Amino acid sequence: MAVSIQIENLVKSFDALRAVDNVSLRIEPGELFFLLGPSGCGKTTLLRAIAGFHQPDSGAIRIDGRDMTLLPPHQRNTGMVFQSYALWPHLSVAENVAFGLELRRVPRAERRRRVAAALERVHMADRADTKPNLLSGGQQQRVALARALVIEPQCLLLDEPLSNLDAKLRLEMRSEIRRICKQAGLTAVYVTHDQKEALSIADRLAIMRRGAIEQIGTPAEVYRYPVNRFVAGFIGEGNFIEGHVAGVAHGLLRVDTVLGSFTAIGATPAAGVAVTLCIRPESIRLDAPPANAPNRFDGRCLQTVYQGEVAQHIVALAGNVEWKVVELNPAAGADRANAPVRAWVAPENVIVLTA
Repeated sequence: MAVSIQIENLVKSFDALRAVDNVSLRIEPGELFFLLGPSGCGKTTLLRAIAGFHQPDSGAIRIDGRDMTLLPPHQRNTGMVFQSYALWPHLSVAENVAFGLELRRVPRAERRRRVAAALERVHMADRADTKPNLLSGGQQQRVALARALVIEPQCLLLDEPLSNLDAKLRLEMRSEIRRICKQAGLTAVYVTHDQKEALSIADRLAIMRRGAIEQIGTPAEVYRYPVNRFVAGFIGEGNFIEGHVAGVAHGLLRVDTVLGSFTAIGATPAAGVAVTLCIRPESIRLDAPPANAPNRFDGRCLQTVYQGEVAQHIVALAGNVEWKVVELNPAAGADRANAPVRAWVAPENVIVLTA
């Protein structure tokens, strides 16, 4: 049965460094929840506090309503998957998976049943007698997942589990981890610095910086409606420009910038307020805009990188501004380098960030 995880005003310091700074959040039963942020932001420290490897200085950790703050790891019934697979090289796959059950003195027949079920769940049943050094990185990570699942944990904790895999295996294992968590009905907390990993499989995510949470939401909410420039720049890419609100009318916001006036939807700062506009590279269009469309600007393409499904352009605009533009499904060989361009962006794709 899936459980909730409640973090209340958690603080953890290492000497003068406050790694987790008064963090509070609730992870819902059955949720695949991501902790995301740059190196040193506190995400791994928070995960290890949930697991019981770090004892917090203050605050509380509750799993399914039970206070776990001071309990050691083996009394929390959480499964942990580490960045390194941490498999015993002299044991077979089945023996590695069974290790935690042996420590818990589970009867032999029950051990065999649970090991077989766990290996079946991660599609490794046919490699039960294989030694880990004969497995690929992706297969070793599946074994590490099975070892965490076999103890039938209340929740699964994953610390950058895909960082040692190549790009193709990472893509494969993303969907596998989500499938396994949902199939098992587990609440999972997943630490990563990989934005695409989080956006592609998270139910919700928290963006952390300097030990604190900047924003919590679904992948679409955080990407489309970032609360500040840090979040906007960390999740995906953005072109940023400063401006002042020139007026608000009928749900439309007009912002004056060095590139001219931009129109946005949904934001309502008062006239005169300083704002920062964020425009995602893929939101900028290089085709002919509709009649009377706002947010048009002219420039010159400085560089084009053709990548098949997309082309990435660097476009020089007025006021020594350079923006990145991503063109979807570009014509083969259509190099815009050194060519003039007329670009536009729809008002609903202009993100307005206040100070």
